[in-house]
Amino acid sequence: MACIYGNIMIIDTTGASQETANQDRLNVNGVKASEKLAETDLDRMKNYKSMITKVARAKQMDPAVIAAIISRETRAGNVLEEGWGDHGYAFGLMQIDRRYHPLDPRVAWDSEEHITQATEILIRFIKEMKAKFPMWSQEQCFKGGISAYNGGVNAISSYEEIDDRTTGKDYSNDVVARAQWFKSQGY
Repeated sequence: MACIYGNIMIIDTTGASQETANQDRLNVNGVKASEKLAETDLDRMKNYKSMITKVARAKQMDPAVIAAIISRETRAGNVLEEGWGDHGYAFGLMQIDRRYHPLDPRVAWDSEEHITQATEILIRFIKEMKAKFPMWSQEQCFKGGISAYNGGVNAISSYEEIDDRTTGKDYSNDVVARAQWFKSQGY
C-alpha cells in the first residue's frame, strides 16, 4: 500500500529525548529509546492493527505512522482513563484535543472512526506544512505534519527547529523513529 505523503523510512530522525525515554526509565535516548518504547507497546498495538491497516489503506497513509502516533500518544491505549488523556483535554488512541478539534460523542476512543478522524487531522497538517513551506521536500512536509499534529502549524518556524515547541521537544523525531521500527514489524 502506497503512502502518498512520503516515505517514512528515509526521513531523518534523532529519536526520543531523554525526557521521553524516562517514561520507561530507559538509560538510553535517541532512536534506540524510541524503538524500545515502541517494542513495549507492540503487544497492545496488535489489538488495533486491522483497524490501523484499514484506515491507512483508505486514507493512503503509512500504517506504521498511525501505529507510531498511537504508541507515542497513549502507549497503545495503556495510559487512558475511559478514553481520555492529557488532563481530560484529549480523547482516544491518537489523542484528538477537544480544544482544537470537534469530537463526536458517539465515537468510541478505540474505534476505526476515531483513527480515521485523527488520520484526517494528520493529513490536513501535512498539507498545511506544504502550503507554509513550499520549498520543503515531501518527506520534510510529512515530518512537519507529524510535528504539527502535536504542537500546531504555527509552532514550526523552520525544519531545523521542527520539534522545539512540541512535547518533550522531540515529537516528530520520536514518532518517525517509532514508525520506522513499526514498519520493520509489518505495519
